[in-house]
Amino acid sequence: MFEISERMKKLPPYLFAEIDKKRKQLIAQGYEVISFGVGDPDLPTPDRIVEAMRKAVKDPSVHRYPFGKGRADFRKAIADYYRKYSDVTLDYEKEICVLIGSKEGIAHFPFAFINPGDITLVPEPGYPVYQIGTLLAGGVPHFMPLKEENNFLPDFGKIPNAILEKTKIMYLNYPNNPTAATADTDFLRETIALCKKHSIIIVYDAAYHEIYFEGKRPVSFLSIPGAKDIGIEIHSLSKTYNMTGWRIGWACGNEKLVSALATLKENIDSGTFEAIQIAGIECLSGPQDDVEKMRKIYQQRRDILVDGLKELQFKVKIPQATFYLWLAVGVDSLSFAEKLLLEANIIITPGIGFGPSGEGYVRFALTIDEKKIVKAIEKMKKVMRR
Repeated sequence: MFEISERMKKLPPYLFAEIDKKRKQLIAQGYEVISFGVGDPDLPTPDRIVEAMRKAVKDPSVHRYPFGKGRADFRKAIADYYRKYSDVTLDYEKEICVLIGSKEGIAHFPFAFINPGDITLVPEPGYPVYQIGTLLAGGVPHFMPLKEENNFLPDFGKIPNAILEKTKIMYLNYPNNPTAATADTDFLRETIALCKKHSIIIVYDAAYHEIYFEGKRPVSFLSIPGAKDIGIEIHSLSKTYNMTGWRIGWACGNEKLVSALATLKENIDSGTFEAIQIAGIECLSGPQDDVEKMRKIYQQRRDILVDGLKELQFKVKIPQATFYLWLAVGVDSLSFAEKLLLEANIIITPGIGFGPSGEGYVRFALTIDEKKIVKAIEKMKKVMRR
């Protein structure tokens, strides 16, 4: 009786929803599950931010529709943060738009610029929403394989010129999910030059920009000369401040791109709850000691997992950013993940779920405590022996 649209039929099953479904099923059956699956921080939102939210939510003036690009004071805090930590100048009135989480902005952006049949360049393995947003907008994703031999950076020389000429948007994400790779200044300059030549918009997903180790802060896309001429950066408070459930992020950069996204959002949503935006001011303007502490915790977890995987004779590429570890397992990733799930009740994400180039890899999320990581390694040893 009810027929879903053709665009809906094109969508793949949403990977992380399926993983969480399996986790809940096992728990309901009474199993102890150790999940390295969905990248959802287990650490709490810092007290200073929760307190700012608590105070803000009592103010009746924030209980109304939060129309527009977002509160001016929050957008100013974003601009100040970029200037202080990335040496990037942003006009908070024209070049910043608040989002209901970065995922929302990534999914909606194609509707502002993609006509049916237009091409987007999508990294794979990569965050599924780049492809999903393109398909829902009627566009055609052209995948850019991320290979280990190229440090998980796309090889632009392998993109046919005919594709480049029809491309409207290129998605990039560094530090990268799922590979944990980072992009250097030379690569970003090359990317900007290519996109300017072919009039391609860059949508740069920087959700993991503040999750890095050994003090090696990743290069900011908008700090590269010419970046703002051709692109926007999508960012979020989710990963930096353990606020995935709060749903708040922003788009910043080229004024026309930001304005188009803001106009689209005015027609499909009513903005981000202002009390959360006020808490966002505390996130960016307050002391960042809690963020540094979080980075150290993830680094400790990373080191424990790396040592354990090396004991299991895996060749491990040690991540320098994000809270993921991308492991080459040398076999079918689905079979490997299923074996750990059924025999050890350990959830990991099979690489094939992020795209064909992810085959032979699995992703571990460092969003569980050290004791569980140690326990998971012991369980894996038993499974691998069998």
